[in-house]
Amino acid sequence: MSILVETRGRLRILTINRPQVKNALDIDTSRVLAQHFIEFCDDPEVWVAIITGSGTESFCAGGDLKKIGTYYASMTPAERLNRGETEPGFGGITRNLPVWKPVIAAINGFCLAGGLEIALACDLRVAEEHASFGLTEVKWGIIPGAGGTQRLPRLIGVDRALDLILTARKMPAEEALRCGLVSRLVPAGQALEKAVELAEQICENAPLAVRAAKEAVMRGLDMRLEEGLRLEQLLAEPLRQSDDAKEGPRAFAEKCKPQFRAR
Repeated sequence: MSILVETRGRLRILTINRPQVKNALDIDTSRVLAQHFIEFCDDPEVWVAIITGSGTESFCAGGDLKKIGTYYASMTPAERLNRGETEPGFGGITRNLPVWKPVIAAINGFCLAGGLEIALACDLRVAEEHASFGLTEVKWGIIPGAGGTQRLPRLIGVDRALDLILTARKMPAEEALRCGLVSRLVPAGQALEKAVELAEQICENAPLAVRAAKEAVMRGLDMRLEEGLRLEQLLAEPLRQSDDAKEGPRAFAEKCKPQFRAR
């Protein structure tokens, strides 16, 4: 199977399983991954997702250019534009699929081109020390078209983003940590373990509050402060009516662990 799926309690682990091509995605695999993300969004029993790559060499080396190139060549420009406007993007989460549940990338090697764009669409990125990062598309006559030109400068700044995009160079993991591209750096073989640890920590918290907090941050990035503060209040108010909002203060008063139910 091109995508392996594992559920551990409240966690859903999605593993790109194409090690023979450094876990690069063809169109079919990208669509399968998108469907799994849709199922994750719709499943009330699962609160956090982790995406990683099989093996020890690569998280995802981007698109399988031989197959993807043939696919796009089979469409007219209008058809390609319509697909980009209506269907989930590369890997499912890069476009047209809002995911308010937390998603963590466990980066276990090469994280290049579309692979980096998938990682950028995640909320937290845990990388192993041998990982490398790059948006290499201009080497092949295209641009990062799955969010790389937009998410990367928002995350690490315009100058650093252009350095990566225009040179198509590979950034080592240590530099990625320094510039804020990754959230954690761990020894080889430990990215998934650390990602699971982070996911379990998130799952200790009230899931509706976690999702609302993520939505407030992400939607507020492009707003003026006054608009962002209003958005924050609009998202906060319904939470006060939830069962989880009653459970938190009850558990605090009784000095016990809250039992959140996402309702």
